[in-house]
Formats: sequence, structure tokens, C-alpha cells
Amino acid sequence: MTTSPIPRGTIPALSLAAFGSAISLRVTDPLLPRLAAEFGVTLGNVAYVITAFSIAYGISQLFFGPVGDRFGKYFVIACACMACALTALLCALAPSYPLLIAARLLAGATAAAIIPLSMAWIGDVIAYDERQPVLAQFLIGQIVGISAGVLLGGFTADHLSWRVPFFGISGCFVLISLMLFSFNRRLPAHALTTHKAEGAALQRMFNEFRQVLLRPWARVVLATVFVEGAFLFGAFAFIATHLHQVHHISLTFAAGLVMLYGLGGLIYALTSRRLVRSLGEKGLARWGGILLCLSLLAVGLSPVWWTAIPACLCCGLGFYMLHNTLQINATQMAPERRGAAVSIFASCFFLGQSVGVGLAGLSIERFGTAAVIACGAVGVLLTALNFSRLKNA
Repeated sequence: MTTSPIPRGTIPALSLAAFGSAISLRVTDPLLPRLAAEFGVTLGNVAYVITAFSIAYGISQLFFGPVGDRFGKYFVIACACMACALTALLCALAPSYPLLIAARLLAGATAAAIIPLSMAWIGDVIAYDERQPVLAQFLIGQIVGISAGVLLGGFTADHLSWRVPFFGISGCFVLISLMLFSFNRRLPAHALTTHKAEGAALQRMFNEFRQVLLRPWARVVLATVFVEGAFLFGAFAFIATHLHQVHHISLTFAAGLVMLYGLGGLIYALTSRRLVRSLGEKGLARWGGILLCLSLLAVGLSPVWWTAIPACLCCGLGFYMLHNTLQINATQMAPERRGAAVSIFASCFFLGQSVGVGLAGLSIERFGTAAVIACGAVGVLLTALNFSRLKNA
């Protein structure tokens, strides 16, 4: 792999794009009670604003992976950010609940290119032995975006119109896309490499995915990330609502507690080199799952709200220990088809999220938020332990 330098700021610019994508996804979590009251629907039904985004995000990966390989990943990411500005604006202007769901579907589809193709592009230009810390640094944008999205949504639910965050997200994406287009024009040749497959477009797409899925370890990674997404985010999406309804704290304050998840992710990003050296990939997956399980149980079953302070922080640390390990494996599943491979990975992750949030939304009215969060805790632990067992088995 070439060591030709890339312009300073190219990876931080991708991190900003990931920031916007993460805000778009998580801003609706604490807005659920407000949206339910605004549109006169149940909490279980209003969760479709999350599910719709996740389904579209997951399915669209199957399109953007080969497109990124064909036309250049960095360029496609920049185009997707401009499209995200438009779809966020459509969310802000949606006059009814069905049209809000439709706008969220479009928002998920346009955001789909950003994080997976960024990871794939980093895989193209960064050597494997240096890749995990660089990916961790790139993911700071996603980490902060998740926290900012939850906090913004909580504050909005208490004090502003639910439309306000979407106007802000739209403006943010306009600036990010202009920055990415500028960097794309200055990239060296090796960072613009494209992969042209033979045959018709649909045939090429299926062939790319088939070549990835033929590899046994790829199937393990993809199944693991699907189940991880289902268990973890089926629980995570309702943490702010649980704290608000069970402990009677404001949505702003509940969202602030959930924001500590991002601080845990930042701790991982800053210590990733040391953690990788001391624990290895198997240890990171195993201990990440243990931390996630204990954290979610502390949130869901505690009789007092303040246990959410250390729990949400440890939840973020545990998630990135586990998920970043899965990500680094995804970038190496099929190096010659990295765009397609990472896109399938992200597709499985977000389709898993959509399934998990959908099932959790249906279960909450019968079993309550505590039971749903506890179920997610046990599920993600078993998933992590199984992956650690299979790694290099």
C-alpha cells in the first residue's frame, strides 16, 4: 500500500460528516414522547421515525458500496452529504406523521453512504496495523454526534418545536459537503482509486456482494453485527424515555445523562492504541460485551436515576470496544472489494437496529421499558462472547 501523504484535514472532514450522520439518527430518540403527543400516536408507533431511518440506511448500503468503489468513495460521500441537507429539510417541513416517516426514510437513505464509505476509504489509504486507532479517531465524530443528537433532541422536546433540530442538521450538512468537495479535488491519485467491475450494473452489484458472502469469516462478522445492532439499539433507543417515565426527570436531563455514552466513546478513542495492545481483538470484544451488559442492566433495573451516570459512560466505552473490533474486521473481510464489504457490514448493523427498535417498540407497551433494556443487555453480552470465542478459533 502506498505511503503517499493525503492532505491534512481529510480524515477530520470525514469525521465531521459522521457527526452529521449520527445526529440525524439519534436526534429523534428523546423526541419520541413529544412526537407521540404532537401527532396523537402511541409510543410504540412513533418509534417508526427511528425504524424508518434505520431500514433505509441499511438497505441503501447495498447500493452505495459498489457506487463508492466505482466512482470514488470520497466523492460519493461528499454528494451524499449534500443530499442529506435536502432530506433533513424535508423532515423539518413535514406537515403530518406519515410524511415525516417518508422524510425519515429518505434521510436514512442519503446518510447511508457516509460512515461505511469513510471506513472503506480509510481502509484503502491506511495500513492494517495502523488502521484501528485511525478508525477510532475518525469515529470521534460519530461519537460526539450521537451525544449531541440525543442532547439536542431532549432539549428540543422540552423547550422548542421538534422541527428546529432538522433545520440545523440541514445547514450543517451543506457546510460539510462543501468541505468534502474541496478536499476531494486535492486528493492524490492512490486515494481516488476506483474499482470497475464487469457486466450490467445490477449484475455487478450482486457479484460484488456474492464474492464477499462466500467468505466464511465475513458471514460470522455480518451475523454478529446484525444481532449486536438489534439487541443494543433496541434497548438504547428507549433509555431517555425510560429515565423520563420511570424516574420522572425531564427529557433534557435524561438526554444529558444518555450523552455520557459519547464520553465513554471518547475515552475509547483516546486510549484505543493501549487497549488494542493490552487486550487484543478477542479481549476487546469480550470485555466490551461485559461492560455493555452491566451498563444496560444498571440503567434498566436501578431504583434510582443517578446510576445512569456511570452506566451510560461505561455503555459508550463498551460499545466502541466491541463495535470498533467488528469494524476493523469488516475492513479486511474482502480488501479488493472493501467498499462493498463495509457497506454490507453497515447494512447488517442498521437493519439489525431497525429490527431491534421495532420489536422493542412493540414489546414496551406489554412488558415496559425496564424489561426491554434488560433483554438487550443479556443479548448483547451473549453476542460479544460468541464473537470472541470464534475469533481466530
